[in-house]
Amino acid sequence: MKVLLVNTSDHTGGAAIAALRLLRALKAADVEATLLCRDRSLPAGRTDVVQLKPSLWRRLKFVGERLDIFLRNGFSRENLFAIDTARFGNDITRLPEFREADVVHLHWTNQAMLSLRDLERILQSGKRVVWTMHDMWPITGICHQADQCDHWREGCGKCPLLRRPRRHDLSAQVYGKKLQTYAKGRLTLVGCSQWLAALAAESPLLKGQRVTSIPNPINTDFYQPAGHDDAPLRDAVRDRLGLPRDRRLLLFTAFKLTDPNKGIDYLIESLTLLCQEHPELKDSLGLVLAGHGAERLRDAFPVPAFPQGYVTDEERMRDLYQAADLLVMPTLMDNLPNTIAEAMACGIPCVAFSVGGTPQMVDPGVNGYLAECRNSLDFAEGIARVLGSKSYDALCRNARKKALAAYSEKAVAEQYIEVYNS
Repeated sequence: MKVLLVNTSDHTGGAAIAALRLLRALKAADVEATLLCRDRSLPAGRTDVVQLKPSLWRRLKFVGERLDIFLRNGFSRENLFAIDTARFGNDITRLPEFREADVVHLHWTNQAMLSLRDLERILQSGKRVVWTMHDMWPITGICHQADQCDHWREGCGKCPLLRRPRRHDLSAQVYGKKLQTYAKGRLTLVGCSQWLAALAAESPLLKGQRVTSIPNPINTDFYQPAGHDDAPLRDAVRDRLGLPRDRRLLLFTAFKLTDPNKGIDYLIESLTLLCQEHPELKDSLGLVLAGHGAERLRDAFPVPAFPQGYVTDEERMRDLYQAADLLVMPTLMDNLPNTIAEAMACGIPCVAFSVGGTPQMVDPGVNGYLAECRNSLDFAEGIARVLGSKSYDALCRNARKKALAAYSEKAVAEQYIEVYNS
């Protein structure tokens, strides 16, 4: 069996990392797999990653799509990158990698990687088509996260992300094109979380299509607790990172820490409330910040913060997990965060808002704490409970156990192979 994975990037963004990890998992299961991307950052020597031939025309397609959205949204730059129309793309059906594939497995293909016309060609090719949903875009008109809006259930229109929402606005127009495109063939939609798969099953766009749920894989041999097997002890990891030994360290990581959807305002409020209730924690807690904008947040918290910047090196990111006592995830919308799975594999409990796919990952009282969404006081309570728990060591062991059972490469590859064969 030959599988062609398709993603806009090979290594930038959560979907790219998930696709690359699935590539590794499939190859370990003796599946002949290749990743096709437009934007490449990995070494050219990797023959299992294929890049579309770079050209000015492909760059102009990206710029053209953004310009088209800008013009059709009333010359507004607001939400310019929060929406996608898939008007421009690349016909990959002519590539030898596509022709030789038995299964075409799409991941995140926005920002002029694939247009809806390109998707139509893929569906009409006769190939088995699988599409992993890393966000809600496949079931909405133009947005990646619908948040509180449920217009996608009835054809979109009156989109809150547009400057002039109307019944037949851009979101409704693209929704109609998706409806026509999806009707051109059969495909299997895979939600990385049960939450997203459940939403997809309710989508009018996917009526008659198969929907299932499979989590993203992680390398649980690479992501492991400090002191496990040959891994260094936590104090040694902290020394290497320049982090203090004598503080309980919380870890907050995201691509862009200042993104309101990642819950930065709630984290600041939660830690403020926590220190008001437990003033002694100011001398024993610390916060590690990993992501764009980390330095700007250094003085935003009532406890010492240790900015790490945006971490691209996977080994350094693993070290940060191993150095931490607790992962804090105040995200307001998310699918199945890689960061939670990675932290769990390193034996780190998590406190998160109960939103999206997080309830599937965090088992309250077993491997972490789920707080009511947007409730800073409850989030602060969760931090206090986990760090103060007499069963903290058991929470760490349970986190690792959950990662091994649910997110290991072997377990995930087996599920995808079953989908491919069926």
